[in-house]
Amino acid sequence: MAPKRTALGMGLGALLGDAESTPREPKERPAGEPVFNGVSDIAMEAIEPNPHQPRKHFDEEALQELAESIKNLGIIQPVTVRELKSGKFQIISGERRYRAARMAGLETIPVFVRSGGDEEKSVLVCALVENIQREDLNALEIAVTYQRLMEEGGLTQEALSERIGKKRSTVANYLRLLQQPAEVQAAVRESYITMGHARAIAGLPEGKDQIKALRKTLDEGLSVRQVEELVKKIAQPKEIKKQPEETALPEIGRELKEAMKRCFDVEIAVKRSNKGNGSITIPFKNDEEMNEFLSKLNSLNG
Repeated sequence: MAPKRTALGMGLGALLGDAESTPREPKERPAGEPVFNGVSDIAMEAIEPNPHQPRKHFDEEALQELAESIKNLGIIQPVTVRELKSGKFQIISGERRYRAARMAGLETIPVFVRSGGDEEKSVLVCALVENIQREDLNALEIAVTYQRLMEEGGLTQEALSERIGKKRSTVANYLRLLQQPAEVQAAVRESYITMGHARAIAGLPEGKDQIKALRKTLDEGLSVRQVEELVKKIAQPKEIKKQPEETALPEIGRELKEAMKRCFDVEIAVKRSNKGNGSITIPFKNDEEMNEFLSKLNSLNG
Protein backbone atom coordinates (compact mmCIF):
# COMPACT_ATOMS: atom_id res chain seq x y z
CA MET A 1 0.00 0.00 0.00
CA ALA A 2 1.45 3.38 -1.02
CA PRO A 3 1.94 6.08 1.62
CA LYS A 4 -1.12 8.14 2.36
CA ARG A 5 -0.69 11.79 1.43
CA THR A 6 -2.41 14.53 3.40
CA ALA A 7 -2.15 18.28 3.70
CA LEU A 8 -1.88 18.33 7.48
CA GLY A 9 0.55 20.52 9.38
CA MET A 10 3.36 21.12 6.92
CA GLY A 11 4.20 20.90 3.25
CA LEU A 12 6.01 17.92 1.80
CA GLY A 13 8.95 20.23 1.09
CA ALA A 14 9.56 20.63 4.82
CA LEU A 15 10.07 16.90 5.22
CA LEU A 16 12.32 16.70 2.19
CA GLY A 17 14.41 19.68 3.24
CA ASP A 18 13.37 21.80 0.25
CA ALA A 19 15.36 25.01 0.54
CA GLU A 20 12.48 26.98 -1.00
CA SER A 21 9.81 25.60 1.33
CA THR A 22 8.29 27.81 3.99
CA PRO A 23 9.16 26.80 7.57
CA ARG A 24 6.26 25.39 9.57
CA GLU A 25 4.71 28.02 11.79
CA PRO A 26 3.79 26.84 15.29
CA LYS A 27 0.04 26.73 15.86
CA GLU A 28 -1.13 29.56 18.09
CA ARG A 29 -3.21 28.50 21.08
CA PRO A 30 -3.81 30.10 24.46
CA ALA A 31 -1.31 28.78 27.01
CA GLY A 32 -2.61 25.66 28.71
CA GLU A 33 -5.29 24.87 26.13
CA PRO A 34 -5.41 21.11 25.36
CA VAL A 35 -3.94 20.15 22.00
CA PHE A 36 -4.17 16.38 21.52
CA ASN A 37 -3.66 13.22 23.48
CA GLY A 38 -3.18 15.03 26.81
CA VAL A 39 -0.67 17.54 25.43
CA SER A 40 -0.91 21.26 26.21
CA ASP A 41 0.88 24.27 24.81
CA ILE A 42 2.64 26.19 27.60
CA ALA A 43 4.32 29.58 27.27
CA MET A 44 8.11 29.28 27.25
CA GLU A 45 8.39 31.92 29.95
CA ALA A 46 6.34 29.72 32.28
CA ILE A 47 8.81 26.82 32.01
CA GLU A 48 12.09 26.50 33.86
CA PRO A 49 14.88 23.87 33.72
CA ASN A 50 15.35 21.41 36.55
CA PRO A 51 18.30 22.54 38.71
CA HIS A 52 19.02 18.89 39.49
CA GLN A 53 19.33 17.97 35.82
CA PRO A 54 22.34 15.60 35.73
CA ARG A 55 23.24 16.66 32.22
CA LYS A 56 25.09 19.97 32.41
CA HIS A 57 26.70 20.18 28.96
CA PHE A 58 24.66 20.52 25.77
CA ASP A 59 26.48 20.48 22.44
CA GLU A 60 25.80 23.87 20.82
CA GLU A 61 26.15 22.62 17.27
CA ALA A 62 23.74 19.74 17.90
CA LEU A 63 21.29 22.14 19.56
CA GLN A 64 21.45 24.44 16.54
CA GLU A 65 20.69 21.52 14.23
CA LEU A 66 17.72 20.54 16.40
CA ALA A 67 16.54 24.16 16.44
CA GLU A 68 16.55 24.23 12.63
CA SER A 69 14.59 20.98 12.61
CA ILE A 70 12.05 22.47 15.03
CA LYS A 71 11.64 25.53 12.81
CA ASN A 72 10.67 23.29 9.89
CA LEU A 73 8.92 20.37 11.58
CA GLY A 74 7.81 21.61 14.97
CA ILE A 75 8.46 19.70 18.20
CA ILE A 76 7.76 16.04 17.55
CA GLN A 77 7.95 14.76 21.14
CA PRO A 78 6.42 16.96 23.87
CA VAL A 79 8.47 17.91 26.92
CA THR A 80 7.42 16.43 30.28
CA VAL A 81 7.00 18.95 33.11
CA ARG A 82 5.54 19.19 36.59
CA GLU A 83 3.59 22.14 37.96
CA LEU A 84 5.21 24.08 40.78
CA LYS A 85 3.45 25.91 43.61
CA SER A 86 4.55 29.16 42.03
CA GLY A 87 2.38 28.36 39.02
CA LYS A 88 5.37 27.73 36.79
CA PHE A 89 6.37 24.40 35.29
CA GLN A 90 9.66 22.55 35.84
CA ILE A 91 11.14 20.27 33.21
CA ILE A 92 11.31 16.57 34.08
CA SER A 93 12.52 15.32 30.71
CA GLY A 94 13.21 17.05 27.40
CA GLU A 95 15.48 19.95 28.39
CA ARG A 96 17.42 19.57 25.13
CA ARG A 97 14.19 20.06 23.15
CA TYR A 98 13.32 23.02 25.40
CA ARG A 99 16.68 24.70 24.79
CA ALA A 100 16.46 24.12 21.03
CA ALA A 101 12.91 25.52 21.00
CA ARG A 102 14.21 28.70 22.64
CA MET A 103 16.92 28.95 20.01
CA ALA A 104 14.23 28.49 17.34
CA GLY A 105 12.29 31.42 18.78
CA LEU A 106 9.17 29.51 19.86
CA GLU A 107 6.88 31.33 22.28
CA THR A 108 5.03 28.18 23.39
CA ILE A 109 6.01 24.52 23.58
CA PRO A 110 3.90 21.33 23.75
CA VAL A 111 4.17 19.60 27.13
CA PHE A 112 2.86 16.74 29.22
CA VAL A 113 2.06 17.96 32.74
CA ARG A 114 3.04 15.13 35.06
CA SER A 115 0.65 14.28 37.89
CA GLY A 116 1.60 14.65 41.53
CA GLY A 117 0.25 12.09 44.02
CA ASP A 118 -0.05 8.34 43.60
CA GLU A 119 -3.83 8.56 43.27
CA GLU A 120 -3.61 11.14 40.48
CA LYS A 121 -0.90 9.09 38.81
CA SER A 122 -3.06 5.95 38.93
CA VAL A 123 -5.98 7.82 37.34
CA LEU A 124 -3.67 9.22 34.67
CA VAL A 125 -2.24 5.79 33.81
CA CYS A 126 -5.75 4.38 33.48
CA ALA A 127 -6.71 7.28 31.23
CA LEU A 128 -3.67 6.74 29.04
CA VAL A 129 -4.38 3.03 28.74
CA GLU A 130 -7.94 3.82 27.69
CA ASN A 131 -6.69 6.51 25.32
CA ILE A 132 -4.50 4.16 23.28
CA GLN A 133 -7.53 2.02 22.49
CA ARG A 134 -8.88 4.85 20.34
CA GLU A 135 -8.77 4.20 16.63
CA ASP A 136 -7.99 7.77 15.59
CA LEU A 137 -4.52 7.93 17.12
CA ASN A 138 -1.65 7.82 14.67
CA ALA A 139 1.44 5.71 15.25
CA LEU A 140 3.49 8.59 16.67
CA GLU A 141 0.78 9.48 19.20
CA ILE A 142 0.64 5.82 20.26
CA ALA A 143 4.44 5.71 20.61
CA VAL A 144 4.48 8.87 22.74
CA THR A 145 1.67 7.47 24.89
CA TYR A 146 3.59 4.22 25.42
CA GLN A 147 6.64 6.20 26.48
CA ARG A 148 4.58 8.30 28.85
CA LEU A 149 2.94 5.21 30.35
CA MET A 150 6.39 3.80 31.09
CA GLU A 151 7.53 7.08 32.67
CA GLU A 152 4.35 7.83 34.64
CA GLY A 153 3.62 4.26 35.71
CA GLY A 154 7.21 3.14 36.20
CA LEU A 155 6.58 0.28 33.78
CA THR A 156 9.05 -1.83 31.84
CA GLN A 157 8.31 -2.75 28.23
CA GLU A 158 7.25 -6.20 29.35
CA ALA A 159 4.94 -4.85 32.06
CA LEU A 160 3.49 -2.33 29.62
CA SER A 161 2.79 -5.01 27.03
CA GLU A 162 0.88 -7.02 29.65
CA ARG A 163 -1.04 -3.94 30.82
CA ILE A 164 -2.29 -3.01 27.36
CA GLY A 165 -2.58 -6.52 25.95
CA LYS A 166 0.01 -6.06 23.18
CA LYS A 167 3.04 -8.15 22.30
CA ARG A 168 6.31 -6.82 23.68
CA SER A 169 7.71 -6.69 20.13
CA THR A 170 4.80 -4.42 19.15
CA VAL A 171 5.56 -2.05 22.03
CA ALA A 172 9.26 -2.09 21.16
CA ASN A 173 8.53 -1.25 17.51
CA TYR A 174 6.47 1.79 18.50
CA LEU A 175 9.13 2.99 20.95
CA ARG A 176 11.81 2.58 18.25
CA LEU A 177 9.90 5.17 16.24
CA LEU A 178 10.87 7.78 18.86
CA GLN A 179 14.55 7.03 18.19
CA GLN A 180 14.28 7.76 14.47
CA PRO A 181 15.15 11.13 12.89
CA ALA A 182 12.63 13.94 13.34
CA GLU A 183 11.87 13.86 9.61
CA VAL A 184 10.70 10.24 9.84
CA GLN A 185 8.62 10.92 12.95
CA ALA A 186 7.03 13.96 11.31
CA ALA A 187 6.21 11.94 8.19
CA VAL A 188 4.34 9.45 10.38
CA ARG A 189 2.61 12.21 12.32
CA GLU A 190 1.39 13.86 9.13
CA SER A 191 0.36 10.48 7.59
CA TYR A 192 2.79 10.75 4.68
CA ILE A 193 4.01 7.27 5.61
CA THR A 194 2.61 4.44 7.72
CA MET A 195 4.05 2.71 10.77
CA GLY A 196 5.03 -0.13 8.43
CA HIS A 197 7.14 2.25 6.35
CA ALA A 198 8.79 3.70 9.47
CA ARG A 199 9.53 0.24 10.85
CA ALA A 200 11.17 -0.76 7.56
CA ILE A 201 13.24 2.44 7.50
CA ALA A 202 14.33 1.75 11.10
CA GLY A 203 16.26 -1.24 9.74
CA LEU A 204 18.98 1.21 8.71
CA PRO A 205 21.38 2.00 11.58
CA GLU A 206 22.45 5.44 10.36
CA GLY A 207 20.10 8.43 10.62
CA LYS A 208 21.35 9.87 7.32
CA ASP A 209 20.49 6.61 5.56
CA GLN A 210 17.04 6.62 7.15
CA ILE A 211 16.41 10.13 5.82
CA LYS A 212 17.71 9.03 2.41
CA ALA A 213 15.21 6.14 2.41
CA LEU A 214 12.42 8.48 3.54
CA ARG A 215 13.13 10.88 0.68
CA LYS A 216 12.93 8.11 -1.90
CA THR A 217 9.78 6.71 -0.27
CA LEU A 218 8.03 10.08 -0.46
CA ASP A 219 9.33 10.94 -3.93
CA GLU A 220 8.24 7.64 -5.48
CA GLY A 221 5.29 6.68 -3.24
CA LEU A 222 6.87 3.35 -2.32
CA SER A 223 4.92 0.56 -0.66
CA VAL A 224 6.16 -1.01 2.59
CA ARG A 225 7.52 -4.02 0.68
CA GLN A 226 9.37 -1.70 -1.72
CA VAL A 227 10.85 0.19 1.23
CA GLU A 228 12.03 -3.09 2.73
CA GLU A 229 13.82 -3.90 -0.53
CA LEU A 230 15.26 -0.38 -0.64
CA VAL A 231 16.60 -0.75 2.91
CA LYS A 232 18.29 -4.03 1.99
CA LYS A 233 19.92 -2.34 -0.98
CA ILE A 234 21.15 0.66 1.03
CA ALA A 235 22.40 -1.59 3.85
CA GLN A 236 24.43 -3.80 1.53
CA PRO A 237 28.17 -3.01 1.65
CA LYS A 238 29.54 -1.63 -1.56
CA GLU A 239 30.96 -4.32 -3.76
CA ILE A 240 34.73 -4.41 -3.88
CA LYS A 241 35.94 -4.15 -7.42
CA LYS A 242 37.07 -7.58 -8.48
CA GLN A 243 40.74 -7.74 -9.32
CA PRO A 244 41.73 -9.50 -12.55
CA GLU A 245 42.65 -13.12 -11.96
CA GLU A 246 46.40 -13.65 -12.12
CA THR A 247 47.92 -16.38 -14.26
CA ALA A 248 51.34 -18.01 -14.35
CA LEU A 249 54.04 -15.99 -16.12
CA PRO A 250 55.11 -17.22 -19.55
CA GLU A 251 58.79 -17.91 -20.22
CA ILE A 252 59.39 -14.35 -21.46
CA GLY A 253 57.93 -12.99 -18.21
CA ARG A 254 60.20 -15.10 -16.04
CA GLU A 255 63.22 -14.01 -18.07
CA LEU A 256 62.21 -10.37 -17.70
CA LYS A 257 61.89 -10.77 -13.94
CA GLU A 258 65.33 -12.37 -13.59
CA ALA A 259 66.99 -9.74 -15.82
CA MET A 260 65.52 -6.88 -13.80
CA LYS A 261 66.50 -8.56 -10.56
CA ARG A 262 70.12 -8.73 -11.74
CA CYS A 263 70.00 -5.11 -12.82
CA PHE A 264 68.50 -3.60 -9.66
CA ASP A 265 69.61 -6.26 -7.17
CA VAL A 266 66.12 -6.42 -5.54
CA GLU A 267 63.21 -8.85 -5.73
CA ILE A 268 61.04 -7.72 -8.64
CA ALA A 269 57.28 -8.47 -8.74
CA VAL A 270 55.85 -9.20 -12.18
CA LYS A 271 52.10 -9.90 -12.38
CA ARG A 272 50.06 -10.88 -15.42
CA SER A 273 46.28 -11.30 -15.75
CA ASN A 274 44.53 -13.91 -17.86
CA LYS A 275 43.93 -11.15 -20.44
CA GLY A 276 47.65 -10.69 -20.96
CA ASN A 277 48.05 -7.28 -19.25
CA GLY A 278 49.93 -6.85 -16.00
CA SER A 279 52.38 -4.81 -13.94
CA ILE A 280 56.02 -4.69 -12.85
CA THR A 281 56.81 -3.52 -9.30
CA ILE A 282 60.29 -2.42 -8.22
CA PRO A 283 60.45 -1.91 -4.41
CA PHE A 284 62.85 0.56 -2.77
CA LYS A 285 63.69 1.40 0.85
CA ASN A 286 64.51 5.07 0.59
CA ASP A 287 65.40 7.96 -1.74
CA GLU A 288 69.04 6.89 -1.84
CA GLU A 289 68.12 3.49 -3.23
CA MET A 290 65.78 5.13 -5.74
CA ASN A 291 68.69 7.30 -6.91
CA GLU A 292 70.77 4.15 -7.39
CA PHE A 293 68.05 2.68 -9.62
CA LEU A 294 68.02 5.87 -11.67
CA SER A 295 71.79 5.81 -12.08
CA LYS A 296 71.67 2.20 -13.30
CA LEU A 297 68.94 3.07 -15.80
CA ASN A 298 70.89 6.07 -17.08
CA SER A 299 74.05 3.95 -17.49
CA LEU A 300 72.07 1.39 -19.49
CA ASN A 301 70.81 4.12 -21.80
CA GLY A 302 74.41 5.19 -22.40
